[in-house]
Amino acid sequence: MRLTRLRDGHAPALLAFERENRAYFARSVPDRGDDYFTGFEARHAALLAEQEAGLCHFHLLVDERGAVLGRVNLVDVTDATADLGYRIAERATGRGPAVAAVREIRTRAATDHGFETLTAATTADNPASRAVPTRNGFVPVGDTDLDGRPGTRYQVRPGQWIGCSHA
Repeated sequence: MRLTRLRDGHAPALLAFERENRAYFARSVPDRGDDYFTGFEARHAALLAEQEAGLCHFHLLVDERGAVLGRVNLVDVTDATADLGYRIAERATGRGPAVAAVREIRTRAATDHGFETLTAATTADNPASRAVPTRNGFVPVGDTDLDGRPGTRYQVRPGQWIGCSHA
């Protein structure tokens, strides 16, 4: 498995990943809705434009065949902060890819982008997803609402993520 920056050529594999895992994701995170899938090409182009402008940094976790196993994104970039988001394919869960991918993006956030703070949020009813930030040095900083679902907000502060070995 490798973490790679989102590119135009990823569109077909990314769409297949989202379709294949839609029902699985909807059990623990808000569904993207039908418009996401019908307007996928335009949405993908918009994401690439946001990335080019430095507003977000999108990454895919891919296997040796190029199939998408997950997404790990840094969004809402402001000054030296970003929000971390991730989703892993149902077929890849439970084997550690989310923890490893977040560990790698945590390091890239500091070294490649100079971020001092990352935040993340998970729904309260998803213990596997809640374990990912804590195993990567994030600490709970409060409750949040994720489209009507209760959740927890996490943060990793300056200097905490380089060399973190909570995994």
